[in-house]
Amino acid sequence: MEVLPQRMSKYGLTVHPEKTRLIRFHPDDPDDSEATEGDSPLPKTFDFLGFTHYWGRSRRGGRVITRKTAKSRMKRAFQSLSSWCRQKLHQPIAVQHQKLKQKLQGHYAYYGITGNFPSLQEFLEGARKIWRRWLSRRRRDGQIPWSDFLRLERRYGLPKARVVHSLLSGVAKP
Repeated sequence: MEVLPQRMSKYGLTVHPEKTRLIRFHPDDPDDSEATEGDSPLPKTFDFLGFTHYWGRSRRGGRVITRKTAKSRMKRAFQSLSSWCRQKLHQPIAVQHQKLKQKLQGHYAYYGITGNFPSLQEFLEGARKIWRRWLSRRRRDGQIPWSDFLRLERRYGLPKARVVHSLLSGVAKP
């Protein structure tokens, strides 16, 4: 912690003293139930750069750090998308589709890392529901039926969720 500010200043960066801290995060640390009375419980997860980091298992059974989109970031992304759809409500569907496609691809570009595919699918499904809800506001006779929306989606397809960055996590010995 003493050397970190010096290393960061080498690149013109600074470290906020109140926000920067070390977190003890190791798969062999005892659970809360095993911790002695004087110990504070060790974190099972932590959020950093929009991801929740936690320990999981690799396909071979080793312990690996796994990441998924943080709940706060997912909620904020849905709110932002809904607000955008509301503002662009009266634009032609082709224009909305083009911009929505760009927004999804941007989300995949940042959050599309190994192990985060379920969160990417959740975002795609949420985006579809939000777009359908706001397109339904353009109709007099209520919500667009899913059959009609699926037909619209065949014409204006949204990009599928995909992992863009393959991260190899450090594997701890089992």
